[in-house]
Amino acid sequence: MVKPETSGQFHFLIMSAKRKAGGNGNGPNKRRPKKKESDYEDEVSEESDAEGGQSSSNQVEVLIPNDDMDPPTKLPDDLLASMEKTPGQMLIAGMVTWDLTGKRDRKNVVKVRPNLYSFHRFTEEKYRFVASSCSAAHTILINMDRRAMAFGRNPSGQLGLPDTKLCEKPTIIPALENINVVQAAVGRHHSLFLTDTGRVFACGDNKSGQCGIGNTTPTVSTPTLINYRGPPIIRIGCGAEFSVILDIKGNLHTFGLPEYGQLGHNTDAKYFVNANKLSFHFETSPKKIVLYIEKSKEGHVTPVDNVQIVDFACGNNHTVAIDSKKRVYSWGFGGFGRLGHAEPKDEMVPRLIKFFDIQGRGGRSVYCGATYSLIVNELGVLFLFGQNKKTGEANMYPKPVQDLSGWNITSVGCSNTSIVISADDTLIAWGASPTYGELGIGEFQKSSTVPKEVPKMDSMKIPQVTMGYSHTVLLVDTDHEGTKAKYDKLPEYTIDD
Repeated sequence: MVKPETSGQFHFLIMSAKRKAGGNGNGPNKRRPKKKESDYEDEVSEESDAEGGQSSSNQVEVLIPNDDMDPPTKLPDDLLASMEKTPGQMLIAGMVTWDLTGKRDRKNVVKVRPNLYSFHRFTEEKYRFVASSCSAAHTILINMDRRAMAFGRNPSGQLGLPDTKLCEKPTIIPALENINVVQAAVGRHHSLFLTDTGRVFACGDNKSGQCGIGNTTPTVSTPTLINYRGPPIIRIGCGAEFSVILDIKGNLHTFGLPEYGQLGHNTDAKYFVNANKLSFHFETSPKKIVLYIEKSKEGHVTPVDNVQIVDFACGNNHTVAIDSKKRVYSWGFGGFGRLGHAEPKDEMVPRLIKFFDIQGRGGRSVYCGATYSLIVNELGVLFLFGQNKKTGEANMYPKPVQDLSGWNITSVGCSNTSIVISADDTLIAWGASPTYGELGIGEFQKSSTVPKEVPKMDSMKIPQVTMGYSHTVLLVDTDHEGTKAKYDKLPEYTIDD
């Protein structure tokens, strides 16, 4: 076993000849259908788009042996403190029949639960952190003892529990029981966990290498340490089938599906298996992003130097990041203008968004939904670009959300097409039809194309908002008397065993 050197990238890929089979015109001349993202029908269905991955002959990955690594040291206390969010008790709304999420038919669904069209109390516990994502039907929580808990859909073992059965109640993940978890991130069918020592564990679907463990074993059922050796990790994120991690020095490392350039490594890594079959060289271990660019209108490309990333967010197939100078970059799938470059082209490396590259207008925080992006700038103005509905026009470049001007934004949740924001002790939500109750605005008006205050949620302290494909989870600060009084009056969502 070669022990890789510790400098540079810890990533040795030995590719065999890429095109063994004749793409020389002898094969049947089929026109490939125009590239589009996976259809909404299978948006969160069980099958991963990427077919069975690469054969092992194509790629040899050097695994980093864990046994000879130094024992991990805890991240600095001030850094850990800066990652802390205000804890709270959980409220949930939206679709809670996890096996139905993102699907049109009810086959194989044992028990259908009614959608929750308003926010319900769920469990009595307090939690430090909650994570879901716009393509997911599962949720990860961190309890007050810093133990990771999970509930929701589980066909690929994304909950990290001993079996792959659906789990409806937050359940402690046994494999991480003795580890302090400080952050979690959720993809379509996989999950990442960040520990207080800056290490990352992953579980779930790994057909595209999105668990980063150095191979494409189809499912990783127990949370496993990723194949990475470098500066400690301080932030994690997941797209639908890829993952992004940020180290303490401001470098991003990505792994998983490279199909639209969402890994930022200047390639979509496509190759022909034979004349009719296309596959990808999946990135199965974290690989550092080494280039950030600026592109002029004429198409001249210049590299951007001294980029230290401080915040990032992932959509299904794109990523948006902010650096220490408040510059904003985006890359990956460009459809519907979600990258904010006023053109729908895919970007293979992080490209500077000119719109935010103005003194005093830089990015402060970033959030991504399936096919859209949100930036809060230094002045607190919220911008949306991309498309947050199934039909109609898209914002090809960042546009301010006028209804929210003047609101002080605390937390933002993005689902497939809906957005829920906590601001100034109120909850604001909008999302075009179809919605499933994730807006929490009641049974009679299920969807709203314009931002709307959620009834019964005013004057509540809501430090954390997260959304799955069609559900919303809030953490509300019940140490605040007014919030506690309102929380106690809300209905309860109970699961009878």
